[in-house]
Amino acid sequence: MRPTTAPFPAARLRRVRQSPATRALTRETQLSVDDLIWPVFVRDGDNVLEEIPSMPGVFRRSVDRIVEAAAEAADLGISAICLFPYTDPSLKTADCAEAWNPENLSNRATRAIKAQVPGIAVMTDVALDPYNINGHDGFVVDGEIVNDETVAALVKQALSQAEAGADIIGPSDMMDGRIGAMRDALEEAGHTKVCLMSYSAKYASAFYGPFRDAVGASGALKGDKSTYQMDPANSDEALRCVERDLMEGADMVMVKPGMPYLDVCRRVKDTFGAPTYAYQVSGEYAMIKGAGLNGWIDGEKAMMESLMCFKRAGCDGILTYFAPDVARRLRGQ
Repeated sequence: MRPTTAPFPAARLRRVRQSPATRALTRETQLSVDDLIWPVFVRDGDNVLEEIPSMPGVFRRSVDRIVEAAAEAADLGISAICLFPYTDPSLKTADCAEAWNPENLSNRATRAIKAQVPGIAVMTDVALDPYNINGHDGFVVDGEIVNDETVAALVKQALSQAEAGADIIGPSDMMDGRIGAMRDALEEAGHTKVCLMSYSAKYASAFYGPFRDAVGASGALKGDKSTYQMDPANSDEALRCVERDLMEGADMVMVKPGMPYLDVCRRVKDTFGAPTYAYQVSGEYAMIKGAGLNGWIDGEKAMMESLMCFKRAGCDGILTYFAPDVARRLRGQ
């Protein structure tokens, strides 16, 4: 129904904007710490905290420091932490076998967090790019990223993460049919409580560069990912991808990147009503953080405004590198 408003001056729309109290009473969208998922980068070593140059304030952490980060997140009320590994180049191979190694970085970090910070949910990433000598999310055969062979490998990776104790598995690869294959395998293996948050509408975006630096994939990538990630011009296709993943057993769906695709977030939420998330990706973070550090914008206000926009667009939660800063601000710290 179209909202109706009395003519001026009976209606003065500025009336409710006159004070913090009336603005709070009429605010349509709320952001809370419950909306935040914190992506973090794990690397080998002990007591390592290594800043990523293209993402000021974001670090690669050794497993012991990842546990500390998880404890910090839990203390701030953040519900989930999402792990991304920086894999030693010597472990990257064409067969990507490190992806399902029970002792790989992601699995070791998952077990350590669940042992010491059991109350926080651990989310993991399913894709082959951190382990692939070619830098792609799938196997490369004669220059082609092959689908079905990749899905079989992704299933093994998902099972290894579930066995390590992951609460939420995030397939980010964009291969066809992987959600159904993972769901069937998880059910058969008895991992009936493990959630799948599918990267259902993941675009072939220019906003991923700093992330690829963070996981060490920038130099390895041969070509681009346009044959499996979505065309930024498409919106209807996103709805088809989301519908397919929900029908195959996804519990939650994601749009990635975030702010350039708020229209897609809104369409997904309005169409399906499913739990809908967005990833405020590394390029989005770097732009806001970099501009704030240079004094070109108010970085704190831009950070909060950007996340409120996700909520206004219908998102139930946001993966954001700003999560600890936002949580502290929401708690008045």
